[in-house]
Amino acid sequence: MRIGIVASTTMATESVDLAVEAEQHGWDGVFTWDGLSIGSQEMVDPWAVLAAAAVRTSRLALGAMVFAFPRRRPWEIVRQAVTVDQLSGGRLVLPVGVGVLDDAGFTAVPGQLTGLRERAELLDDALAFLDRAWTGEPFEFAGTHTSTGEMRFLPRPVDRPGTGPRVPVWPVGVWDAERPPVRSLDRALRADGIVVQLRGERAFDDITPDDVASLVAWLDARRDALGLEQPTETPFDVVLQGILPDDDPSAARERLAALGEAGATWWVESRWDPDTVTAGSLFDRVRQGPPGA
Repeated sequence: MRIGIVASTTMATESVDLAVEAEQHGWDGVFTWDGLSIGSQEMVDPWAVLAAAAVRTSRLALGAMVFAFPRRRPWEIVRQAVTVDQLSGGRLVLPVGVGVLDDAGFTAVPGQLTGLRERAELLDDALAFLDRAWTGEPFEFAGTHTSTGEMRFLPRPVDRPGTGPRVPVWPVGVWDAERPPVRSLDRALRADGIVVQLRGERAFDDITPDDVASLVAWLDARRDALGLEQPTETPFDVVLQGILPDDDPSAARERLAALGEAGATWWVESRWDPDTVTAGSLFDRVRQGPPGA
């Protein structure tokens, strides 16, 4: 299993420095986050941070947890993503979701679509647009809420073994074993991975190996039912977020091993509480190495 960390409280220069430290201490990925105006929180542009991190690292996967595509223009996303992907030599990944309404980028903008269904449709439009853009061929686009005349995007993303010139996309997918939300899960199945989120009252619970195993089994069966090709050279990523104990490496190793055995491929250490997490504490955590190391 690959291990990453979110640069959740650091500013631009610190975020880039954190990525450098993470690479030096054996982490597999560093993720910034994507916000415009959320209360009094300080935040920076994720694309600029990722571009700077790309030229100062050589191995790390880079992305954001998560990009809010429904408040971004798809044609701008393409150009930003390809630029970072080229700078990094093909290390960009795109975890994506519908965005949070705490962000005034939704609620303070007249005419912005804020309903969950509408934001999901905007996300689907953006993902379909990216699929067309990665081809490098001219195309026109007509989605549910997004339409364009002819466009063409060159250069293409870096050519990756098994998937070709495209940036991997990991949509957030909600999991509920009793009532699987099919639309959310189908979106992930048609992409390159899933950022797992539990549903409803369990949204903030720790994801268990049983949760992962039941999700992976459902995805496999659903993939067969839809006639989708089973990933071979490049596995379908199952991405988990949470916090593992700093003071008990053995417990962290055991939990990661059980999650990996159940089918998880990524663990992203995600420390969001501004009352307890500082830039200094994040650097200290990164210098300890990945959980369970």
